[in-house]
Amino acid sequence: MSASQTPPATLVTGDDEPTLLVKIFGKDRPGITAGLFDTLAAYAVDVVDIEQVVTRGRITLCALVTAPEGGAHAEGELRATVHSWAESMRMQAEIISGRGDNRPRGTGRSHVTVLGHPLTAESTAAIAARITGTGGNIDRIFRLAKYPVTAVEFAVSGTETETLRTALALEAHERGVDVAVVAAGLQRRAQRLIVMDVDSTLIQDEVIELFAAHAGCEAEVAEVTARAMRGELDFEESLHARVALLAGLDESVVDKVRAEVRLTPGARTLIRTLKRLGYQVGVVSGGFTQVTDDLQERLGLDFASANTLEIADGKLTGRVTGEIVDRAGKARLLRRFAAEAGVPLAQTVAIGDGANDLDMLNAAGLGVAFNAKPVVRQAAHTAVNVPFLDTVLYLLGVTREEVEAARTHE
Repeated sequence: MSASQTPPATLVTGDDEPTLLVKIFGKDRPGITAGLFDTLAAYAVDVVDIEQVVTRGRITLCALVTAPEGGAHAEGELRATVHSWAESMRMQAEIISGRGDNRPRGTGRSHVTVLGHPLTAESTAAIAARITGTGGNIDRIFRLAKYPVTAVEFAVSGTETETLRTALALEAHERGVDVAVVAAGLQRRAQRLIVMDVDSTLIQDEVIELFAAHAGCEAEVAEVTARAMRGELDFEESLHARVALLAGLDESVVDKVRAEVRLTPGARTLIRTLKRLGYQVGVVSGGFTQVTDDLQERLGLDFASANTLEIADGKLTGRVTGEIVDRAGKARLLRRFAAEAGVPLAQTVAIGDGANDLDMLNAAGLGVAFNAKPVVRQAAHTAVNVPFLDTVLYLLGVTREEVEAARTHE
């Protein structure tokens, strides 16, 4: 732009300036949006706001525009012309006179993501009522996904995020749906670090139980594991007790266990999509590096840390080496990974299922309990109780269409 040019003025609509809300609805077809604004252009109005949604082939198009110059006569002509155009398109039109722009949204803005399998009208009504009960206003709703779960997002204003999160956590539990509440703002679109637990989160198995099956003590180890994950036993103490039962196994069992590991449904999709979004992804595990190192290589993970089984003379010794990755250790590793990734802790997401994940879930900006034990669901920021790990993407505002696009461009 040269020095002699004047930049165009920014449209500012005062509270008292006459405006018209033009609503068009009917069967969707190409050219409707262009046709409406071509019709309005004849009256030299300015566009203040636009909203359009298409549901099952039916379009609702709303345009908030300034009133035309020329007073009531010009407005009457505009109304007649718009109605005539809509009729020619086999659409319906409604025009409402008013003043000014939309009222300002209230302070305290959040994104509320609701996952249902299925999402019932009853649960949707209950969630909406809870939002209203906290003093919140639902400004916008749209669908993120219809598969493998129905996921919808509410844009809410007028109440604080923590207040909303507390109220909706109770309702979600009662209604059997999953609800995540995150603060609105630029940080939601910023680069993030995602850190996951491994056993019963990234994978369907408990790795130590896979080893135990080869040692003939699977049932005994599984019972101790279950008690530790429920928070009934000290994790480090239980780890040493379980690993001791593996003493004498040939190291060749490591390759057998790696082959037996089953990824959780949606795990590859989750990681692939996150990586295409530019996120960094890591895992922390109370399991063993003999498995997590393999997963890191196979899945292209940025970070991985776990305990290490000691092997001597080709046999498992029944001991672990190095610093133990326990409940506190997972939180420390989350912080370390965040520092190395250059991501603020508030921009981290932690995903886990057991009691030893609690410190990590609470330290993260968003802690997600994935098919978790009751004690974990109650303490985490949000819970996902469907068997598809990629549903976590919807909590981040990623749509199913974006997930499919990431798959297409592999």
